[in-house]
This record gives sequence, structure tokens and C-alpha cells, in this order.
Amino acid sequence: MKAYFKLSRSGAQFHFVLRAPNHRTILSSERYTTEAAALNGIDAVRRSAASEGGFARKLAGNGESMFNLVARNGEVVGTSETYRSTAAREKGIASVMANAGRARVVNEAT
Repeated sequence: MKAYFKLSRSGAQFHFVLRAPNHRTILSSERYTTEAAALNGIDAVRRSAASEGGFARKLAGNGESMFNLVARNGEVVGTSETYRSTAAREKGIASVMANAGRARVVNEAT
């Protein structure tokens, strides 16, 4: 199995996650008001993940490591899970970089 984006809908909002080949979520999006906007968000992740410069390494409120994927316009297009170590966070970034560009979209929103 390869990595994939899972697009889902909750009420009037759309959301996607990028899942690794092992089905673990490695990146989550914000909520969007339209399916088209969510699909544009997926495209922004694909473009932004191609460069390591798009990853903002951070600490979560609980002190664990995490990252945001930031588009060229400065907007956050995805947020990672939290990791217990910076090494694990770096593996998460590497996974997004390796997988986002070619990940298929599983659309469960329609």
C-alpha cells in the first residue's frame, strides 16, 4: 500500500489527512467550507512538501515535537501529530516529503 490523502466530510466542513503506507496519519489539514477548497489544500501540500524549507519545526503545548507544513504564502497547510522525540519528528517530515507528491486521494466526502 502506498501513502494516500483521505478526504472526508463532517456536516458542512471538509478535512483531509495524509496517511503513510502503514495507514498512520502523518499530516492533518484545517477545516474547509467546500470540497474544492480542500482539494486545493491537498495540492498546496503536494507543492509545499517538495522543499524542506516549508516545514516549521515546533514544540506542542505538552512539550512534544511536531511540525507545520507552510505554503509559500505563509499559510499553514498541514499539521503533524506530536512526536516523543525530535528524531521521530524528522522521520515524519521525511515521510511527508517522500510521499505527499505522489499520494492518491481517497475521497470519502461525496
